[in-house]
Amino acid sequence: MFAITQDKPGGPNTLRWEKAPDPTPGPNEVIIDIAASAVNRADLLQREGKYPPPPGASDVIGLECSGTIASVGAALTLDRIGERVTALLSGGGYATRVAVPIGQVMSVPEGVDIVTAGALPEVACTVWSNLVHVAALREGEVLLIHGGGSGIGTMGIQIARVLGAKVAVTAGSQRKLDACAELGADICINYNDVDFVEAIKDATGGRGADVILDNMGAKYLMRNIDALNRNGRQVTIGMQGGVATELDLSQMMAKNVGLFGTSLRRRPDGEKATICREVEKHVWSWVGNGEVRPVVDRVMPMPEAGAAHTLLDSGDVIGKIVLETP
Repeated sequence: MFAITQDKPGGPNTLRWEKAPDPTPGPNEVIIDIAASAVNRADLLQREGKYPPPPGASDVIGLECSGTIASVGAALTLDRIGERVTALLSGGGYATRVAVPIGQVMSVPEGVDIVTAGALPEVACTVWSNLVHVAALREGEVLLIHGGGSGIGTMGIQIARVLGAKVAVTAGSQRKLDACAELGADICINYNDVDFVEAIKDATGGRGADVILDNMGAKYLMRNIDALNRNGRQVTIGMQGGVATELDLSQMMAKNVGLFGTSLRRRPDGEKATICREVEKHVWSWVGNGEVRPVVDRVMPMPEAGAAHTLLDSGDVIGKIVLETP
């Protein structure tokens, strides 16, 4: 097969498209001929040597894919060979083939082409697991999403709206805020122009957000607590603003707030399989009826993964960058 490889961690120019060993399936794994993968922030961290794959996972970058089942492991039947699928990966997406546990394989949503489907697994599973499982977002609550124009943000807006929540977002440009509003965001905050804590309180009559989906980590922790309503919940899924800061426990306790930090990639296979089944049942049906749609900024050839990383890092992307295999 061909894959994006690296001799050592570094910048986008360290990524090369070259021949690599073919994967072999474990007893409960399938081999997927990859049609497309997509670029995630975690991929940039792995490229830089800051986010290594879990033990046993492929060291090829890439956390999701779409494609066709080419072969199956010894414990599985052959009737799924040739099926068009999407998959949540622990690694290996930037390649022409990948081995993946059968529990993390999902169908292609109705009405979505095979290449676009490559942009869905990571964001759908991340948003579903964090908003539904962790934060228990309820109808009528206010959700604040930092980075509303990102892949996670654009999916989070739509799923939260279907769940009956009111959605607030932060973003750094009017173009991104307009895109968020088109997807259903009710409160759009430009963090370059206003303080998001004051803005979310003004927009909610002083209550603040009930749930915050946070990609910033340390930089926003205390401000997020300030922005939360009583009994609010913050779920941190990224660390773009650093990994360490001081926490004022008295402020957290006074509001009775819950703080959560999650990583989808490092969850056990059984947990991932449960998430995938729920996403396939609920989110894919919403995609099929038009309530949720994939947001793809552009499709690029997979050998140009380095250029795609540079583009995502520029902050100009809305939604996902898809990498299509040659």
